[in-house]
Amino acid sequence: MRHGNHISSLSFLTILIVVSFTVSQNGFNLSGILESFNPFYKTVEAGQRASLATTANTSDKSEELFVVAEGKASYYADQFHGRRTANGETFNMHKLTAAHPSLPFGTWVKVTNLNNGKDVVVRINDRGPFVKGRVIDLSIDAAKEIGIMRSGTVRVKLETYGSQPST
Repeated sequence: MRHGNHISSLSFLTILIVVSFTVSQNGFNLSGILESFNPFYKTVEAGQRASLATTANTSDKSEELFVVAEGKASYYADQFHGRRTANGETFNMHKLTAAHPSLPFGTWVKVTNLNNGKDVVVRINDRGPFVKGRVIDLSIDAAKEIGIMRSGTVRVKLETYGSQPST
C-alpha cells in the first residue's frame, strides 16, 4: 500500500506537468501554480518562491497607487530580528518589509513621510502595530529610508500598488 501512495503522488504530479506544459504552449503560464501544488514542497520557503514566480510576471500591469491610510508609523528591529513573522518568514530588519494590521501578506505599500516627502516601498509580511494610533510598523532599513530614526514615529501616507512595483 505504501507504493500505491507514491505512485498516486507521482501520477498526480505527472498530470499537472502535462497539463501545465499543454496550457503554457497556448499562452498561459502555470509554473508558479504547479510549484504551489507540488506535494514535495512542504516549506514556507517553497511557497514564497512560488509566490515570487507568479508576481514577477505582473510587471506589465499598471503601477496604479491606492491610498489606504494616513497616520503614525513606527519601526521595529533588534528584539524581533531572526524571529518568525505572522506570515511565517524570518524577520530581517535589513529588508524593506513592514507590519500592518489588515493588509494581505505580500501587498506592496508605498510609505511617504508627510514631514519631509521621502518615501519607501515595503512588502507586508507581519501583523501590527499593536499601539493605538499607529498604522504601520516598518523594518529598520525602511525607517532609515524615510528618516524616522530620530523621532521614532512620524505621520505617513500609505498607498498600495495594484501589482508588484518595478522599483
